[in-house]
Formats: sequence, structure tokens, C-alpha cells
Amino acid sequence: SPKSNSAYLAIDKALATVEQSGNLPVPLHLRNAPTSLMKELDYGKEYKYAHDYKDNFVQQEYLPKELMKSRFWDPQSNPSEVKMQEWMQKLWGDKKG
Repeated sequence: SPKSNSAYLAIDKALATVEQSGNLPVPLHLRNAPTSLMKELDYGKEYKYAHDYKDNFVQQEYLPKELMKSRFWDPQSNPSEVKMQEWMQKLWGDKKG
């Protein structure tokens, strides 16, 4: 059966990025806003709930501003990962291609 270590390598790359970049702030739209002060500070504002969108997906940034252009997963040439890359391209278009 086909084998791939691309997910493992992606996790390693993400962990190394966190180690290198340190504790970066979570984007405001992803933050929980349980208090009125947090709401006033725009916590959770403009958050898009993926399950309310087609295919349970929405184009929304999930990384801190400093890491927005980071790419962690590099697909290999096996059929499953080629298909996954095509699907990701369809969802994200040029944003994450």
C-alpha cells in the first residue's frame, strides 16, 4: 500500500515554526468573547463558522499575522495527496496554493 510521511513532516515543520516564532497572538476573530469587554475589543468579530458554509469550509485566516504565508504541508506525488492538493486548491484558490 502507498506510504507517505508528508503529514509527519508537516507536524514537524509546524512545531519548529512555533518553537522559532514563540507565543504569537491568536487572530482577534478566532478569540472567544465571553465578556462585554472582550466583545468591545472585537474578540470573535467577523468569525465565520465553517459548518454554516458549503462543504463545511470557509476561507478564513487561522494563523497569526506573522505566519500567514507559512506553508506546512507539502504533498507528495502519490494519488491520494495529489487529489488532496487539488481539493485544497479548489477550496482556497490562489490564497493558499
